[in-house]
Amino acid sequence: MYSDKRFYLFGIFRQITSDTNRMDTNTERASRLDTATLSDALDKCGIRGQCLGIQPRDHSFRMTGRAFTLKYGPADVKPGTVGDYIDELEEGTVCVLDNQGRMDATVWGDILTWLAHKKGLAGTVIDGVCRDVSLCLELGYPIYSRGYIMRTGKDRVQVDAANIPVNIGTCRVCPGDLLRGDADGVVVLPKDSEGQVLTTAESIQEAEDKIREMIAQGMSLSEAREKMQYHRLQTKEE
Repeated sequence: MYSDKRFYLFGIFRQITSDTNRMDTNTERASRLDTATLSDALDKCGIRGQCLGIQPRDHSFRMTGRAFTLKYGPADVKPGTVGDYIDELEEGTVCVLDNQGRMDATVWGDILTWLAHKKGLAGTVIDGVCRDVSLCLELGYPIYSRGYIMRTGKDRVQVDAANIPVNIGTCRVCPGDLLRGDADGVVVLPKDSEGQVLTTAESIQEAEDKIREMIAQGMSLSEAREKMQYHRLQTKEE
């Protein structure tokens, strides 16, 4: 699928991202919120968007952007490519790589890190492992994964499909979905509900800011929380 429909699939992705970037400011809105607040908003909206088990390779990393997705599978008798897809990606894209949680073979290394940084990609999210971690730390290029190991994925894994829904840390990620990463991990905001999640997250952030202000003015924590209904901020609405 990847080889036969490569340019068709990339064309769809470019259309998705260009249309989205022209029409909204949701990426900018998400960049002003942390993943903890967005996670609470996802809970309140009844959406499973926390990418469990996916962690930053450095706690200073911050990432916000729209997903380009790849799905990997075990290598065939005649192994296919692990992907030269990065040549086609635009600035601000998040590479989302579903390697089915494999911990024994990488799908991302130093050349990809160097080129992704050079092209201005927003970051990389891997349900699996990466390698050459020192370069992403040196460049400050955000990589989120289950871990890292030196063992190559060449002749062990191959790209099965591009720009399809994939699974990342128990979450479904579709092309063009909005991803936000920080020191606590990664959340995904589905395209069809991202506005609702962002508005909810902004309301939660405003309430928490008011609690801090009240405490600074002498109110007790319990009083401030009660006044702002803190314990229900993330509760799912009926």
